[in-house]
Amino acid sequence: MEKEKNQLHKSLKPIHLWGIAVGMVISGQYFGWNYGFEQGGTIGLAIAALIITVFYTTFIFSYSELSTSIPNAGGPSAYARKAMGPFMGFVTGIACLLEFVFAPPAIAVSVGAYINFLVPSINAVYATVGMFILFILVNLIGVKGAAIIELVATIMALIGLAIYYVAGLPHVQTSNIFNETAFSNGWSGVMAAIPFAIWFFLAIEGGAMAAEEVRDPKKDIPKGFISGILTLGVATVLTLFVTAGLGGGTGKPADYPLPQALSSVYGEGSIIPITVAIIGLFGLIASLHGIIIGFSRQTFALARAGYLPKFLSNLSKRGVPHWGLIVPGAIGVIAAGSANFANALIILSVFGAITMYCLSMVSLFVLRKKEPNMERPFKVSYPVVPAIALILGVFSFFCVVKYSVLTTSLPLFGVELPLGYVILSIFGVAIVYYFLVGSKNLRPMSEEFVSIEDITSHEELKDVANR
Repeated sequence: MEKEKNQLHKSLKPIHLWGIAVGMVISGQYFGWNYGFEQGGTIGLAIAALIITVFYTTFIFSYSELSTSIPNAGGPSAYARKAMGPFMGFVTGIACLLEFVFAPPAIAVSVGAYINFLVPSINAVYATVGMFILFILVNLIGVKGAAIIELVATIMALIGLAIYYVAGLPHVQTSNIFNETAFSNGWSGVMAAIPFAIWFFLAIEGGAMAAEEVRDPKKDIPKGFISGILTLGVATVLTLFVTAGLGGGTGKPADYPLPQALSSVYGEGSIIPITVAIIGLFGLIASLHGIIIGFSRQTFALARAGYLPKFLSNLSKRGVPHWGLIVPGAIGVIAAGSANFANALIILSVFGAITMYCLSMVSLFVLRKKEPNMERPFKVSYPVVPAIALILGVFSFFCVVKYSVLTTSLPLFGVELPLGYVILSIFGVAIVYYFLVGSKNLRPMSEEFVSIEDITSHEELKDVANR
């Protein structure tokens, strides 16, 4: 292929980066994070959210350097492979898949819960599985104008949050925030709440993966990501404050915390909680759709590189990596349909994410030393910013493992499986496969600098998949 076909079209502006970054994450404002109330109380979760906001701010700029320097469909797997070799590239890719494969079922569980809240006669599990399968089918058909759809859904979700804040703020009671249980677990509670605070920002790196398509990286990346982080940071503060102030920090956490909090003030049949639930559903669907696209492309890239079975990189007549969509999608559907609640799925996804984040930051430091003259369209303030990201990333990894992975079970088909065993099994099977099969089928990285988005012709897509 000609060189220009291996280059991304530089057409994105800061508003597009903002839309992608916020859109992939916005569902995290509507559910998931509230499980942290049980761990740290209202104050403990707030401190955890502050720490995680600093982490993601430093991480996303560091990650942008990697994504603009190494235009590869494998994303973090490619960064780690170039820095630390094929095996670490594979491990990082599996961690990324863990995040993207198990985040959608967690989101789907909440989608089902929101639908059940709106229409109690619809079984939440059926709604969960139905919506998940629906968006797998949508992706199989192929969707044009996904960026515009994502931007519109993001704006709608933010409008829903604005309605929530306006409706909830007048009824906030400080006694619900500052009470005897607000910081009862101390700093151990803060650390235990870290995994759920991560859910406020999980998948924002999806925006960084599009960074090489920005027209003017040096100017536009800071604008796009600063605005995105500020948007999510302000939303995080307000969502936490209003929900806690309405009493959402007490009792058993629900998969639809915002409508539940408003219902305590306005009543379950009131139009305001219902409106927030309907708009929130769009936000959840936007993230579900976006991350489904993410895991299909990550699977495609790993298979094309030779890490995973080649059939996963096969393309349909519409140019869609259908097996890369169906196989991990089926795993997600099973997990979503058999899980009693989203808690364990959130932790599983967060573990994969924080592992990938740490390995990506290590890759950045290695590449700065190993290849100091590598072209870097965007450079982060080195070494301070990536050092902060790595330190907070390692701290968060410790918190996720000690306070969540080792204390949580995944309910599947009525059986409680310790999450630590599930993770060890996934990585164990993957590593055995790598040494027996994957390592023998690897292709040179020089052949991998093409992503699905780079090519419009179906014949060219087939050539990329089968080259």
